Amino acid sequence: MPSRLIEETTRWELLLDPGGRPGAENMAIDAGLLARADRTGSAFLRLYRFQPPCLSLGRNEPAAARYDRAAIARRGLDVVRRPTGGRAVWHEHEVTYAVAAPLAAFGSLRNAYHTIHERIAAALRSLGADATLAPHQPPPSGRVDQPASCFATPVGGEVLVAGRKLVGSAQVRKRSAFLQHGSILLDGSQEVVTAISRKPQAASAETTLARALGRPVTFEEVADAIVAAWGDEGTSPNLHQPPPTSTTSLSHLAPPALAVKS
Repeated sequence: MPSRLIEETTRWELLLDPGGRPGAENMAIDAGLLARADRTGSAFLRLYRFQPPCLSLGRNEPAAARYDRAAIARRGLDVVRRPTGGRAVWHEHEVTYAVAAPLAAFGSLRNAYHTIHERIAAALRSLGADATLAPHQPPPSGRVDQPASCFATPVGGEVLVAGRKLVGSAQVRKRSAFLQHGSILLDGSQEVVTAISRKPQAASAETTLARALGRPVTFEEVADAIVAAWGDEGTSPNLHQPPPTSTTSLSHLAPPALAVKS
């Protein structure tokens, strides 16, 4: 059966979580949704926030080598390790999204990355932002040092506005399912990542939706636009909001907050 047809028969469950949760709880919920997608074949779209603001590090990032523990402690930052790869992200003024679904719904991880970003870009265009996807390019050869921030450099398939990265995403696969989650920047900056990094960082390449539109943008605006774009792209329109226990029951899976050792 073609992957597109499989996707169109997928029943999507929408989880809206605008109130905000600590980093460890948010990552536990995403990991729990991935486990459920693998176990049951269910598909989930979750839109949420971090409260308090949080620094998340990629699954395999060398935290001790890249980040200054004392600087993190002075700022009193909440820090968590993501189940996905990628580099550091400061979560504050944003809409965070998570997609946990059977891999068959998209055919491959690359197709999933591109299709999910297409839907997010369509949602942002409906709000007036000139959102496009970055072209796929081979990585530079001979490059050893990578920027610490996820938003320092765009890669192929990511969402850009005026050539600057607006959405940072990462993936992980678990047997027959995958998790992709990421940050849609509404305002603010990623300067916290630079401030706690041990080595000097390249100039940030991110932008924000407020900067692109010239006005403040709310969580609700972006969430509504994403849900509308999801339906328009041919997936099941039966998105719904489950009772609060659908997410809070997963909190026991929380990984411990990351201890960044010097």
